[in-house]
Amino acid sequence: MQCRQCAAELDRPGDYCLVCHTRNADVVVLELDRERARVTTIDDGEILGRRVVTTTQEDGELSGVELRNFAGQVADEVHRKRPEEVYVTGDRTVIDAVRAQLHYECYRVEGENPVERVIERQGEPALEVVEASAAEKIGGTHSTLIGDRDGMRAIETVAGHPHVKKIIPGPIDASGSSARGGVRAKATRADQGGNVRLLIRDGSSVQENRVVTTANNRELGEHVRADLNEALADADLAE
Repeated sequence: MQCRQCAAELDRPGDYCLVCHTRNADVVVLELDRERARVTTIDDGEILGRRVVTTTQEDGELSGVELRNFAGQVADEVHRKRPEEVYVTGDRTVIDAVRAQLHYECYRVEGENPVERVIERQGEPALEVVEASAAEKIGGTHSTLIGDRDGMRAIETVAGHPHVKKIIPGPIDASGSSARGGVRAKATRADQGGNVRLLIRDGSSVQENRVVTTANNRELGEHVRADLNEALADADLAE
């Protein structure tokens, strides 16, 4: 493939051109299994190429090294493209390892055909990004938050998402029950306006917090919800 700007030969389809410093792909989709990763490069809704990276899973002390090396190979494929967006799906352990080596925000994509779903989403209007700090996004009449420090960490994790406008804490209900100890949180199914609820549980108590997003419909709100639950899982707070 040649660079679309200067026609220099590229080593792989969609590579960033080091001659004229031009991006030749806008999206990369990562389908990550524990021993196999498929990297799909997309530009303007067109699939430019696919590359498969494989590994052999090790046991014991070598497992961590093998996983980091595998994730590093996947991350290198992304860095070669310098895309505007990266979408991921698959094994959570591999996703976390790849994210640790990427300098890009990764968006979750669900479904049996993630590449096709990403291409469909490219035709949708981009969601507004909210630049306010997490503290500026928290408001409402209820100032008390459940779960002390971990409860605040859950709120701040959600507030830190670029497509969250505001979090409005609700009253605390102490009549619930939970078999798990510690603070757990999850974002619920989006409503018709694209907003979600953040449920934070601490023992038998639960607090329902309204999360206002920049999505304007349920489908886009579901994408934000998936990202929020992924962020909560990364923070070891997911229910």
